[in-house]
Order: sequence, then structure tokens, then C-alpha cells
Amino acid sequence: MADAEVQGFEPSPVNSVEDTGLNLGFISDLVLKVMYFVGYITGYEIAERVKLPFAGVIEEALEFLKREQYCEVRGAGGLGAAAYQYTITGKGSEKAREVLERSEYVGAAPVPLDAYAHAVRQQPLSSVTIHQRAMRKALAHLVLNEDTFSRIGPAANSGRSIFLYGPSGDGKTSIAESIGRMVFQNDIYVPYAIEVDGQIIKVFDEASHQRVESGKEGGRGRGRSNFDKRWMRVHRPVIVTGGELTLEGLDLTYNEASKYYEAPFQVKANCGMLLIDDFGRQLVRPRDLLNRWIVPLEKRVDYLTLHTGRKIEVPFEVLIVFSTNLEPKDLVDEAFLRRIRHKIYVGDPTFEEYRKIFKRVCKSRGVPYDDEALAYLLKEHYLKPGRPLRSCQPRDIVDELIDIARYLNVEPVLSRDLINRACEAYFVEL
Repeated sequence: MADAEVQGFEPSPVNSVEDTGLNLGFISDLVLKVMYFVGYITGYEIAERVKLPFAGVIEEALEFLKREQYCEVRGAGGLGAAAYQYTITGKGSEKAREVLERSEYVGAAPVPLDAYAHAVRQQPLSSVTIHQRAMRKALAHLVLNEDTFSRIGPAANSGRSIFLYGPSGDGKTSIAESIGRMVFQNDIYVPYAIEVDGQIIKVFDEASHQRVESGKEGGRGRGRSNFDKRWMRVHRPVIVTGGELTLEGLDLTYNEASKYYEAPFQVKANCGMLLIDDFGRQLVRPRDLLNRWIVPLEKRVDYLTLHTGRKIEVPFEVLIVFSTNLEPKDLVDEAFLRRIRHKIYVGDPTFEEYRKIFKRVCKSRGVPYDDEALAYLLKEHYLKPGRPLRSCQPRDIVDELIDIARYLNVEPVLSRDLINRACEAYFVEL
């Protein structure tokens, strides 16, 4: 498994306005909006808010704003221009309101679209190689047969696409999440936002991206004042979406009030994994959803639409995982399945695998395990009613048993009475 270093990309130093890839007017407008909302603020604080260096960039923007009489200096909190207190003027407030009509985005300065595309292509999933030992460690908490296990590693290494299918409750989601969270552990850089045609697309998302802990950033840029702070170092993302996914959610979301965009799931998942859980249970037809992925899966690029109608090209460097408990023939056709690199069936556990899972659950929940009690459970609540085994059921049944024991104020043990009560509460005949 690859180590925790960033693979193939590090943001270039920023020493001038030209280095940002943005024009002075764009940066000045962003600085003006910061002053409009904050009031008195030092040059250093402005630089921190927009993630650009004061020397050579924010200093230039403030000089421009002063010349245009949009801001003025009202004092100094220390030595040097960065410590000056700046405030917006009446003329500047009028200009700021005009700028806010175009976009209310205030925060880290964006990076140009071409810089983002370059970064994604320099941090591909193909730079992460997964070996058997790492995979066994990642999936050690799951009970899987060797045939299923042997298929998962090559699928993850492909960095392309996986179709997980099989009965509900047998661990498909757990497998996918384990691959992402325990195997793709090296770090990447993502920008706070992207700029294209003066429009801003917000990319970094606290819910989707896990920041690298302070002090573990490493890299040549750590500690340098000219390091491009518009980029955030994060673990490779693992994004899960389910029944709430719509076609609209796979394109740019334009906020009419704030007048900037939110990047869709697949852009936030770039250089990581996007898991579409419960595939086939979305409000949109499965075939329409699958058709949306044909070009990205084949060409490794995606096309997004601005509200102006212009389409932009963005890299598609995502391991996309479809997970479903529905019959594949009811969801997809042969032409689409050809585009999916790896198809993996995750089936029901055998009796021995069920026993291993049950034993692990008992140990983790502090319930004494008993082979005779398990034999009783299997005979009375599986064999007699002809009920299939599911990998999730040992956990659910033991948790039901613990809830009942707590209510009765007795020890949670695998007694016949508590097993019967737990199964009666858990199973529903359909």
C-alpha cells in the first residue's frame, strides 16, 4: 500500500498576482467583499481569509483599492503594511454591493480550472497500489469467502469502476467503505474553490473531505510564507450517496441567492471513491443514471454546465462503485456492464461464516458465546422457516437481545428465551 505522502503534486509557490492565475480585478473584488462584511481589518487578516500571501498579492490589491478610493488606512497594529488597519469607504461600499450582485462568495480565493485539472491528473488513483496484505488488513473485520476476497483487490487497484451486487445485508456497503477508508490512506490536495469565466465553484467540503491533521502536512511547502494556501491537504475522499441521488445532483448546483456554484458529488470525489449505494432505488430511472456515466467512465472526463449554458470539461479520476441488492438484469444492459471493469457478487454467508460473524459480534458486545445456543437459533429461526442467512443478522439479533435483556433487567446471555424474543422482534414475514 502506498505511504501517506502526497503523490505527484504540490501547489506551486505564489509570489505575485500572476502566480495566482487570477487577475488583479478579481482579487481586488474579493478583498473588497471581505472588508465590506468585516469592517476594520489588517492586511494580514485579509490575506488569511482569502488564503493568498500579503506580499506581492494582497498588497497589490489594497494599493489598487486605495488608488480607486474604495478603502483607506485607519491605523496600524504593528510594523509593516500587513499590520495596517484597513477600512472600506462609502464609495467602496457602493462598489462592494455592486460586486455582491454578481457573487456573494467570500472566502478562500479560487484556483483556475486548468490548475485544478492539472492537479487531479497528477494525483490519480493509479498511483496507489494495493497488495494482498494491505487488503486483508483493510477487510479483517469482515468475514468473506476467498473467492469474493480475491476479486476485491484487483477491482480496487483498477481505480475505475466496480459493480457490487447480491442480497441485502451481506456487506456490500461495508466492503466498499472499507476499501476507501482503510486502503486509500495517502493524501491529496484539493482547492477550496475553482474559478472559470469569473464564476466560482466551491469544491472543498467539510462533510466530504477529511483534513490532514495539523503537524502531519509534510511536503516542501510546509512553513513557507509563499506556499499556496488555496489548496487543502486531505485524505483521498470516500463519498457515499444513496437513494437521494438525482441527475441534477451530478451537475453544478447554482445558488440563486449567493450566486456561486457547489461542485457535484463526482468532482468532490475526484482522486478518491464515489459509492452509489442502493443503486436502482433512486427517484431517477436506473438507465438514465447509468447513461450519465457512460462518457466519464470511457473518456475519464466529465462535462458540467454553467447557468450561462456553457459546458466545461473537468477530469473524472474517480473509483465509482455501484452497490445494489436488485437483479442486475433489471437495472442494466450488457452494453453498460461492459463499461464496468469489475463485477463482484457478494452472496449469503455459509453456516460456518455465519458462526464466525456471530462469534465476533458476541465478543464485541460482551455477550458470552455458546455453540449450542447458536445451533438452536439456526434450527428454530432459519432452517424451520426456510429463512436465508444474512451477514448483518448476527449483529442485529445480538443487539435486539441486549435491548430486551436491559429492559428485563437480566444479564444478556444466549438463552432460548432471549433468542426467541429477539428473533420475534427482528424478523418480519413478507
